[in-house]
Amino acid sequence: MADQIFEHPRLANIYDLFDSERSDLDAYESIVNEFEASAVLDIGCGTGTFACRLAARGKEVIGLDPAEASLKVAETKSFADRVQWIHGTALDLPPLKVDLVTMTANVAQVFLTDEEWKDTLSAIKRVLRPGGVLAFETRRPEAQAWLEWNRAITYKRVDIPDYGIVTGWVDLHDVRDSFVSFRWTYVFENDGAVITSDSTLCFRSLKEMTQSLREAGLPVEDVREAPDRPGREYVFIARRPD
Repeated sequence: MADQIFEHPRLANIYDLFDSERSDLDAYESIVNEFEASAVLDIGCGTGTFACRLAARGKEVIGLDPAEASLKVAETKSFADRVQWIHGTALDLPPLKVDLVTMTANVAQVFLTDEEWKDTLSAIKRVLRPGGVLAFETRRPEAQAWLEWNRAITYKRVDIPDYGIVTGWVDLHDVRDSFVSFRWTYVFENDGAVITSDSTLCFRSLKEMTQSLREAGLPVEDVREAPDRPGREYVFIARRPD
């Protein structure tokens, strides 16, 4: 089940306005160009910003997400009618073949067990054409991004059409081994509604991630910086062998 931040209708509808800075997608669009991908599967597509952006360029795009509320938002966007939307996880994918699979933002870190991650990579390998590429990012554990996950740093107050003023922030709850848990809180000032969303991410090391990809038959071709967050992210480029 998806976290409330993606699954609750109110939170899905305001998500883009709270996360409006998506300069990270420029790098992924460059990767699409670099590998001359014409068919792209975006796993964890959320509200469909990247999928619609690629569809506008004439790409064949599949957007996959377990959060129905987010997909409903995605379907209202320009060029959404050119995207094949699938409600589910990678394990629910029908038979298809693509040149490139992407997982932007924190998607690759929501798989908390090694078994979940292994099964997801196996599903990705099945849909990649020989020579196809998997591109995704994970936060560097050593950067300790969670130290900035507090109200003082993350607080936002946004005036949103149809909703009025909404405030939101994140609070760190727990750091244990590779797992970091946190809670988003949103307050809708018009009616006083308070909605929270709890999340946990798994911070795998560079060595762990590289090994897992190799064992899945998707050896790492390159590990890059995220241009918009230098020193904070690993961007993995893995390829299915020909």
